[in-house]
Amino acid sequence: MIKCIKCANDLPDNANFCYNCGFPVGSIRVCRSCPECGASLSAIDKFCSQCGKAVRVIKSTDENPFISNESKSANNAIPKMLPVQGGEFLMGGASANCPVTLSSYYMSETPITQKQYKAVMNHNPAKLQGEDKPVEMVNWCEAIIFCNILSSMQGLTPCYNIGSITDLRRLDASSPVWKRISCNFFANGYRLPTEAEWEFAARGGRNCDPYQFAGSSDINQVAWYGENSDISSHIVGTKNPNSLGLYDMSGNVTEWCWDYFENELPAKSQTNPHGPQIGNLHVKRGGSWLDDSPMCSVYFRSGSVPAGKSSSLGFRVCQSAIANTQL
Repeated sequence: MIKCIKCANDLPDNANFCYNCGFPVGSIRVCRSCPECGASLSAIDKFCSQCGKAVRVIKSTDENPFISNESKSANNAIPKMLPVQGGEFLMGGASANCPVTLSSYYMSETPITQKQYKAVMNHNPAKLQGEDKPVEMVNWCEAIIFCNILSSMQGLTPCYNIGSITDLRRLDASSPVWKRISCNFFANGYRLPTEAEWEFAARGGRNCDPYQFAGSSDINQVAWYGENSDISSHIVGTKNPNSLGLYDMSGNVTEWCWDYFENELPAKSQTNPHGPQIGNLHVKRGGSWLDDSPMCSVYFRSGSVPAGKSSSLGFRVCQSAIANTQL
């Protein structure tokens, strides 16, 4: 038996179309995204079943190097966490290097997907729908809330609190109370990466990958960005990973980090930096399906207000390596 990837209906192995919804399966089960609404389409669709936009029929994904429909990473409901051994590196672009030392931690293999977000938050806010695509239209505060709820669901200690409160769901993103939030980096729960952790992982950690982008100097090998994305996000893990096995660190969606954003990185050496104590913007890293290639580099930095949302902005999670001193 096989399952229809559109409605999950059980089908015989020799089926070519789903008897329930009509979606192609079997030998022609090739998917792409509608450039208008992001809906899943087969290679032989002439029109999008969701918005009606005319699309080009293709014979196979090999004829279009910008379309890939087979993720190389398993998209489970719980993020797959990969180890990042601590070490030293020079953070930032060549004109503004900052020596940083980091302890070991774990990073999610991909950005949080819509399937993963819905499993925790019971809804999918994404504009570019697709359960295996990165979740987007999530502000910084909602990413923080996701981390705490996922931690509690897994029996882990939530990292974030405001005073004694760890259930932050009732707080509006515009509330000034968010300025009082703190992170317990010694808790074993899920959290956003710090900016330094994000860049160290994107650069391949101790491997010190000598690439402009996460895993390659050829952006088309590792990233969905403005020139190859067909104006949409894509299923996670469909480009090549970096040397740590992390996918989509460059492109697909820009990713929230914990730190407040400041224009200049500190020049002095730092150990496990967490960013400024106060600010109005939070760091975003990695670039997206909407951006030019320089914005997808491992050192490009930008910031956004914590209540900001975009169809090109998502996040991934990490965990401090509290219980594993061998990492």
